[in-house]
Amino acid sequence: MNLYPLRFEPIFRQYIWGGRRLGTFLNKPIGDDDDYAESWELVDHANDQSVVANGPLQGKTLSELVKQFAADLLGSKCMAQISSADRPQQLHNRFPLLMKYLDANRVLSVQVHPDDDYATTMETPDLGKTEAWYVIHAEPNSKIFAGLKPGVTKRELRDAVASGETESCLHVITPNAGDCIFIPAGTIHAIGAGLVIAEIQQASDTTFRLFDWNRVDKNGLARPLHIDQSFDVIDFDRGPVDPQVPCPVESQFAEIENLVTCDKFVMNRWKIDRPITIGGDKQFRVITTVNGAIAVQDDPSGEELALGQTMLLPAVCSAQTLTPNGSAEFLEIRGA
Repeated sequence: MNLYPLRFEPIFRQYIWGGRRLGTFLNKPIGDDDDYAESWELVDHANDQSVVANGPLQGKTLSELVKQFAADLLGSKCMAQISSADRPQQLHNRFPLLMKYLDANRVLSVQVHPDDDYATTMETPDLGKTEAWYVIHAEPNSKIFAGLKPGVTKRELRDAVASGETESCLHVITPNAGDCIFIPAGTIHAIGAGLVIAEIQQASDTTFRLFDWNRVDKNGLARPLHIDQSFDVIDFDRGPVDPQVPCPVESQFAEIENLVTCDKFVMNRWKIDRPITIGGDKQFRVITTVNGAIAVQDDPSGEELALGQTMLLPAVCSAQTLTPNGSAEFLEIRGA
């Protein structure tokens, strides 16, 4: 069976900080009543499995695709990485990235994620979690807490956590739509209220909460904190984190900017006002539309990839023509 551009059914998550904008702003089918925090667009992590939405492979999970199609789906370089002897056996042959959208109706917890070395030695081994956020929408005066203020020591942070003054140690930025924030593993952070964010990360669900603003859930219970684990993995040399400075990528046909290049993924932003081609070089790509809408050449759905929608272009696919409806912007994410 030939692979083709793949859409997946979103998986929705409810957390105490969620709202309604996944539906009202991104047009996702979250119903009319409940609040939702996250839409997992593409995931292969234990029981969390994206399911193909259309075409001959409809109903297949992403894990099944990786097992069945291997290098045709991911490319030979990625397959070598995810089957490396350096990884615990239970982490082999998993799609390496997780793509999601977040509606931060309230501030998220102050948290930190471990790197691969730490995460793979946990009782339940996992990947580390390096991530990047792309701001789709920002309410006036929204905040992002990213990294520590200059010179903050472990002792100073521990004292601040103990006294309920964690925020005093954190670097704060006021983001705008179009900003990209890169959060390597070990970086302390919190997404503030009033933001809609597209996030690409390693395929991990390991989060250590350091502080949760003294709030409780609908049952009056506080969420668990992981203070000792957080201090085990915080990078105290990281310092303040500011938005990425986009780096132009030479192209005759589109405005392309590199937003992140790291050892886990590469993320570029494309701005197009005419048909362009992408892919055909034996690398998988995740594309997600952040403004406007795009028609993808071999997409069996026959529908445009609209704002907040995501697609996986398998490595074996021929170069795909992407045609904007007027003008459009999308993020292109590749493996490292």
